[in-house]
This record gives sequence, structure tokens and C-alpha cells, in this order.
Amino acid sequence: ESLHEIQKQVNDLWQNLLYPVTRGNKTDGMIYATCEMKPSSKIDADKPQVTGQVLFRQCYSYGRLEAIFYLDGFPLDNNQSSRAIHIHELGDLSNGCDSTGGHYNPFRVNHPRHPGDFGNFLPKEGKIRKYKTNLFATIFGPYSIMGRSVVIHEQEDDMGKGNNKASLENGNAGKRLACCVIGLSNKNLWEEKLPEVTDKKKR
Repeated sequence: ESLHEIQKQVNDLWQNLLYPVTRGNKTDGMIYATCEMKPSSKIDADKPQVTGQVLFRQCYSYGRLEAIFYLDGFPLDNNQSSRAIHIHELGDLSNGCDSTGGHYNPFRVNHPRHPGDFGNFLPKEGKIRKYKTNLFATIFGPYSIMGRSVVIHEQEDDMGKGNNKASLENGNAGKRLACCVIGLSNKNLWEEKLPEVTDKKKR
């Protein structure tokens, strides 16, 4: 009887690791997620009020993660610096973006080799419209980013070359402007936004 109980627990564990892929889910094994970006409640009113979405897509079980960054609210001045975007450990927004913890770093390595270190994004005309492929983070499995957060920082990521401790932890990217919690979505959002970000890329 105890062996049967252990087997059930193992099966439940695998189900949790593999979820949300189920047969006949009409997405051909593709998992979609969205993160609805909101300004941090802890930033000053004169800072950029960033809104929009970060969308994710990944094919189960060996596909690489793809992401769409569809963000608004940056200054219209095109001479501004790039902004760092990272995945943080917690999906806790109880204290604005300050309660999302540090970078998601399951392998205990230095920045910028964390799975959610997406690098720098240069806004144009107050917007970021970017499509990235072959990312190292994953939606499923034991190192899933589901329920964690995406954080947009005030400054540029120094990519670990700042010669100090903070550089190896977070790239000296500065204050947290906006954040969101990653959750499952259907494919409609992805299909709606993808043509816009890929068309921009071709121009």
C-alpha cells in the first residue's frame, strides 16, 4: 500500500512538472505565457510609467523559449540609454517591484548568465518592440519561470563588467521601474503582437 502511495506521489510530481501540456490542447505542444507590465508603486511620479506586455512561447519539451517585448511609456527622447530587463525570483508585488527578490538564479552563477538575463533594450519613440528567440529560460520543468516576475530597470545592464559585487548580481541596472508576474495565456495575444514586432525588425 505504501509503495502504491509513493508511485502516486511520483506520478503527481511528474504531472506538475509537465503541466500545462496535455494532449489535444489545440496548441501543437506550444505553451504560451504573458506578463502584464505595470509601473512600480515605489517609483517617483516623474519616472517613466511603463506598461505593456512581455509574451512567451515555448514548444514542449525541447523547444527554446521565445519572447515578445511590447512595452510603452518610455521618454520620447531617442537619445536615452538602454533599459535592462530581467526575470526576478518572486512573483510578489506586495511592495511594488521591490518585493520580487533578486535575479532568478537557480544555478548559482554570476550575472549575466542567469536564465532570465535578457540584456538591454533601447526604446524608440517611447516604445520597445522586440522579438527574441533562443532564450535560456524555460516555461516548463523544474526550473520554470511561471509565477516569477519580469522587471524593467531604470538603467543599462553593465553585463557583469562593472568590477564590483553588484555587477555580478544584477548588472548595476538601477531602480526597478516596472514589473509583472508571468502567467499562462492562450495563443491569441502572441499571434496578435508577433506581426508587429517582426515587421519592425525588417524595416
